[in-house]
Amino acid sequence: MVRMLTKSLIKDPLGLRYYGATVSYAIAAYAGGFAALFSADWVVNLAGTVFLSHGMIIAAYMIHECGHNMVFMHSRHNATLGRFMSWLCGAAYGTYEDMRYKHFRHHVDNDDVVWFDYDRFFETHPTVTRIVRFLEWFYIPAHDLLMHGVMVFTSFVIPQRRDQRVRNVAVILLRGGIFFALLVFVPKVALLYVIAYLIMMHVLRFMDSVQHDYPYNLTLFDYVKPPHKGDKEWEQVHTFSNPISLRFPRLNWLVLNFGYHNAHHADMNLPFYRLPALHAELTGNDPDRVIPFLAQLKLYHRNRVRRIYNPQPEDYPKGESYLRTARSGRGPVGGNAASFLTSF
Repeated sequence: MVRMLTKSLIKDPLGLRYYGATVSYAIAAYAGGFAALFSADWVVNLAGTVFLSHGMIIAAYMIHECGHNMVFMHSRHNATLGRFMSWLCGAAYGTYEDMRYKHFRHHVDNDDVVWFDYDRFFETHPTVTRIVRFLEWFYIPAHDLLMHGVMVFTSFVIPQRRDQRVRNVAVILLRGGIFFALLVFVPKVALLYVIAYLIMMHVLRFMDSVQHDYPYNLTLFDYVKPPHKGDKEWEQVHTFSNPISLRFPRLNWLVLNFGYHNAHHADMNLPFYRLPALHAELTGNDPDRVIPFLAQLKLYHRNRVRRIYNPQPEDYPKGESYLRTARSGRGPVGGNAASFLTSF
């Protein structure tokens, strides 16, 4: 029975085992973590916050897996699971299809395709910029909160998505109503949920921040032929892997192996549990081909304010130069707010 189910429904022979366990964990961590927030014991609250946050992180990365149609044979089943996961990680205000479209443009065009010009926004709103920088200095991901705000009101902010307003308002009322009820009746739970969500934001952008060296282009709706579309060699040179650990590879499962980014771009149809093998094939597990975790932490700390508004000058490191700079843990490298959860 299981074998028949795998052949007819699940795309990869090992998918039922790995994706079944992953989805079960995401749901259990989310539900169990959220329930633990109601406890009178602060130790339980702390554990619940961590598990809730990690459940949302795994849900977010499962959206990525579903977006690449890696779980099920049919895209409609992947879409159903992806939409469900988007409710867990707070990305349901827009549509799953919009997230998937933007992310596929990233892969197909070899570009960071966006609609929202946040560099321009910060230039024209200096007071907002100062507030964001102040909060980011204290490790409050204000830049991502700004992006989340755009996502929440997506149909009112983005003209091309006005037809989504009924759905958008319904999601706002439902999620907003639940959060408001928590804020009024159990404010501690609301606060801990916010902390868990901020942790998720930090983790997602930490993993995204150093994986590419190219700037964004405002071509999401105004299509311009990308100069490097289809150039796989260029794509690999300008893509960088940032696993948590090569020595202890199981640690990378905390983020569904998202750090094996060159492997993912070499074969974007490969499930997360097969990425380490492809990474080894591509690099021989040479540690010089990845950005060490300690260097990532240094960059994340040192550039936490600078990367908010960080246009690339003429001498911005590219390719091998970028990799050397990132590996040193120094230099103005790394992006911000590039999560696959943002569809604009």
